[in-house]
Amino acid sequence: MRIKICGITQPQQGLNIAKLGATALGFICVPQSPRYVTPQKIREITSILPNNLDAIAVVADTTIENIIEILNYTSLTGVQLHGTESPDFCDQLRGLLPDRIEIIKAFRIKTIESLEELDSYQNVVDTFLLDAYHPQMLGGTGKTLNWQDLQQFKPAKPWMLAGGLTPDNVLEALSRLQPDGIDLSSGVERSPGNKDLDKVALLFNQLASLKSSR
Repeated sequence: MRIKICGITQPQQGLNIAKLGATALGFICVPQSPRYVTPQKIREITSILPNNLDAIAVVADTTIENIIEILNYTSLTGVQLHGTESPDFCDQLRGLLPDRIEIIKAFRIKTIESLEELDSYQNVVDTFLLDAYHPQMLGGTGKTLNWQDLQQFKPAKPWMLAGGLTPDNVLEALSRLQPDGIDLSSGVERSPGNKDLDKVALLFNQLASLKSSR
């Protein structure tokens, strides 16, 4: 299972989180976010990370040109579209990026009917990410989804569960759902962008206990 820790802002924290077992790190490229990092900072952080780690740019409602510029400058392995990007936008982006660059489309799920939106993205993105809906915030809200609504969710694409996951509730979430990956941000932080390595370590201990029990 993929384990993505999002909102990385500090080089040493990124390295330590990778050593603890993360398979992907997310970098917020949305200037309005308290977890925003510049492309220059991303390059500084990724320069010390293991080569086998997925490193994802998180953007929202920006231009294709800006996404390509960020990816070219930082050499990240993927982009997460966390805004209202249309299927046509994703299709255009897919046509301009190398196949090796992963496109993750995030959806903020308000009700079970929100899941219907994913159908039109099946052929234009690589991975789905389900996050909790918040009227003002795009992510990192600490709010969980209604897991009951997702128990029958089995898309054709790999999907990741986000939204308010913490070391304390991740086992409950994974006992009810079977995502291909999980994505945490505020649930392993002291403050926005400042990760709590004790919480990250606890997360991986919890996941190890789940793996050994199966």
